[in-house]
Amino acid sequence: MLSLTPARLLVRLAVTTAVLATAACTLVGGGAGVDATVDPNAWYVLRNRHSGKVMDVLGSTADGNAAVGQWSRNDGVRQQFQLVASGDGTYRLRSRESGRVVDVEGRSRTDGARLVQRVDANRSSQRWRLVDVDGHVQLVNRNSGKVLEVWEWATGDGARLAQYTDLDGANQQWELIRLDGGGGPGPTDPWPTPRGEVRITSTREVSGTFDGGLQRYSGIGDGGQGEDQDPMFRLADGATLRNVIIGAPAGDGVHCAGSCTLTNVWWEDVGEDAATFRGGASVNATVDGGGARSASDKVFQHNGGGTLTIRDFQVSDFGKLYRSCGNCGTQYRRTVVVRDVVVTAPGDALVGINENYGDTATLSGLTIVGDAGRDISICDRYIGNDSGDEPRRSGSGADGTFCRYDPAAITYR
Repeated sequence: MLSLTPARLLVRLAVTTAVLATAACTLVGGGAGVDATVDPNAWYVLRNRHSGKVMDVLGSTADGNAAVGQWSRNDGVRQQFQLVASGDGTYRLRSRESGRVVDVEGRSRTDGARLVQRVDANRSSQRWRLVDVDGHVQLVNRNSGKVLEVWEWATGDGARLAQYTDLDGANQQWELIRLDGGGGPGPTDPWPTPRGEVRITSTREVSGTFDGGLQRYSGIGDGGQGEDQDPMFRLADGATLRNVIIGAPAGDGVHCAGSCTLTNVWWEDVGEDAATFRGGASVNATVDGGGARSASDKVFQHNGGGTLTIRDFQVSDFGKLYRSCGNCGTQYRRTVVVRDVVVTAPGDALVGINENYGDTATLSGLTIVGDAGRDISICDRYIGNDSGDEPRRSGSGADGTFCRYDPAAITYR
């Protein structure tokens, strides 16, 4: 049995007293008001009242391997859930990324049991009753009768979600935010509003994690395509940049010296490039959430080797979303994974890779908006070189070897 921390014990004592005094007023019928507003065809983000962060599938999408936690909101598919009616007044929370539902691990009835995702079996531990609480909802598990909460009032990214006895805490209350048009980043979705302005005139070096608090950073370069401009941020190997809005002028955006992670980073007006990925032959970099617009040429330039993953991203008015360097003095084999990206025309191409160096591009979950003529190329192949000459394009389209995607699975709207 889990022991109570002193803080939780005090809350439990206070709430127990209040509940005993007002038992007749318990919100047993609150679910009716919620039912009237739930759209089973829509996708929702669930934001915690205490932390301000949202429910997120953390890590793997494999059945049972992924914990459900909280993360800063980016409206990616890991943060989108459909409320599937179970036929008894309860709902199952289905992940848009995996199709699996939120479950109490091991069908436990104990306080503190963590939440995971499982294949939808419509069993009682996967069913949640929604109860109105002052404009928010509690989610009460059908199997245990306990409520879904952020464990120990955590406020950080990655904190786990669990079930616990109802203490009427703000960490046990959730706001249902409907994403119009079925959810996901899209052309009509608002970009984040900057929470402040930061003017910088020299490159900011980042090691470890830098959280920009969704402030707008600008001030380097002239906003044009001139080569060799300084970056706004230079990330050391292993660094993370998150919650940053990059305005104009932005110089050469972000430089990654090795493996790095860009989470919820937004480029309002791409200058030379949004981000350049450097390092050796086996670097791993990730762009998770965010977006970029007004890129005359490239958004992401891959000069080093290894793998770049771009997921839950939106891009509009651009030249190329990704380019494996076609004429760098040192060449590598490069891999790019593009997943769950919304693309808004105009644009030239999503990815460009060098087949003679063994590059591969794997693309899935693409939505392309405003391209009625299907003019945006999905995957272009080149013959790269290390002499600095302009590379020659050798082909385009899915070939199963270098460009790996299913053209029929691309959504055009």
